[in-house]
Amino acid sequence: MKTDNADKKSFLYTALFLVICGGIFLFLWNAPPETTVKLPHDATHTKYYPMDKKEAEKECQNCHNPQQVAFPKGHPPKYRCLFCHKKEE
Repeated sequence: MKTDNADKKSFLYTALFLVICGGIFLFLWNAPPETTVKLPHDATHTKYYPMDKKEAEKECQNCHNPQQVAFPKGHPPKYRCLFCHKKEE
């Protein structure tokens, strides 16, 4: 008798786990496509491609500042550029 109750409980936990995993999968599957502009692969930015992300990000504010290339209104913090603006493959 005890094993029958334990089997039902085990089945319930397994089913609950699968439903939660399925819900997470569907949520991620329906996520919108990435729309953030990638790091351009032009003459100005090519030198940053071989660098590590954090090393390259130290150089971004030399040009991307209010005097030269201003950020759009509501732009997030300026110290993690390559977190969103990924390098093109």
